[in-house]
Amino acid sequence: MKKVQITKDMTLAEVLNYRKHATEILLGFGMHCFSCPISQMETLEEASQVHDCDLELLLKKLNEVD
Repeated sequence: MKKVQITKDMTLAEVLNYRKHATEILLGFGMHCFSCPISQMETLEEASQVHDCDLELLLKKLNEVD
């Protein structure tokens, strides 16, 4: 099965579905809103802006893990 590339346009919920270790990475970037209803609609790009995160570094880290 081909590994899905995580992109800035994916929602937090999608990222969590595609990467089993995404929670730890997102927490490391100060994102603690996984159970929040907004996570179903908020993209990585939007979340990184709200949390003042380096989007490119976040994407790199998420795409390095399973």
